[in-house]
Formats: sequence, C-alpha cells, structure tokens
Amino acid sequence: MNTPENLNSLFEPALMEEIEASGELRSFKDGEIVIDYGKYIRMMPLVIKGSLKVLKRDENGNEILLYYLSSNETCSMAYSCCLEEKKSEIKAIAEGDLEIIAIPHHKLDEWLIKYPGWKKFILRSFNDRFYELLKSIESIAFLNLDERLLAYLKEKSRLSGSNVIKASHNQIAEDLATSRVVISRLLKIMENKGRILLYRNEIKLL
Repeated sequence: MNTPENLNSLFEPALMEEIEASGELRSFKDGEIVIDYGKYIRMMPLVIKGSLKVLKRDENGNEILLYYLSSNETCSMAYSCCLEEKKSEIKAIAEGDLEIIAIPHHKLDEWLIKYPGWKKFILRSFNDRFYELLKSIESIAFLNLDERLLAYLKEKSRLSGSNVIKASHNQIAEDLATSRVVISRLLKIMENKGRILLYRNEIKLL
C-alpha cells in the first residue's frame, strides 16, 4: 500500500513503514456505513480523503451527530472500542467519497509503546474529539436551533471546501435531532434573510 505523503509529517519513517505493511486502504461511497452499532470494531479508520460522520444513538433509537472527521484524523471512540474489544456504540458514515487506512486493532497498543509520533497523534485525537463533544454539548445547551443550524452548515462547508452543501432537510433534521418540518421552516427564514439559497437537496451559503 502506498501511503499519502501528508502522513510523513505526522509519523516517523519506521512507523510509516509499518502502516504501509499492516494498513489497508479502503474506499467508500457517499452514505456507506464504515462502522455500525453493535458490531465489533477490528480496525481504526485513519481518514485520508473525504469526511466521516460519527453518530450516537440513544435508547429510544434517536441519533445525534457527535462530530466529523476529515483528512489525517481518526475516531477516538473506535480506538477505544478496539482496545477494549467491545461492540461499537457509534455509527460512522461516509460523507461524499471517502478513503481511509484501516489500522488493524492488534497494532494500536503496540505502536503506542513503540512510537512517540503515534502516541502524540492518538492523544491529540482524543483531545480534539473531546473538545468537539464539548462544543456539541454547549451548542445544545446554550444556542437556539437556528444558531446550531447555521454552525452545522458552516462546518459542512468547511469540510467539503465548497459553499454548496449537499444535504436533504430530513438528513439535517436527523443530525440535529429535530424534525424535518422545523428545519425546513428555519432554512426558509434564513433564505428570506439572505443568508442562504435553497435548491433541491442543496443549500448555498451566501
């Protein structure tokens, strides 16, 4: 497997050689499930291209968006499940075309001891995901839904590198744990205020 050049700045040469030998390059189309609820996780996804959306489901079956992963990022919750050999409590879905390196679970602990670069990367990943979860909690606790919606659209725009966001009203409602009717009403208000333009399954940020 040929690893991307941008990983060279993260990891030492010896570790890069091990990633090339042990990792598996996998591709997913938009909407494909990478990690699903209740399944044992045998690999940790290291995102190379595209975005990975990570969701959590409550006991009533409702899902909420936890965070997005983009290039050179990994899922700390998947890492934890791998090490503890327990079933997944999250679902990870490809946003657009996605490429990951699947790191086998039996290498995670070994590399943590052998390579300072890997240890630093994992600790930074946990810190970043924790910060994003705190932002999500603050958003739910302190922001109005229209403010959460605008922040959501800006984040999707940042990840895709485009001010045109491809998402249905129903998908947005699921991510923000609300109803499609409420999202449609808020989007229409935002359009009337000149913040966005609405198209079929597309939203353009102005």
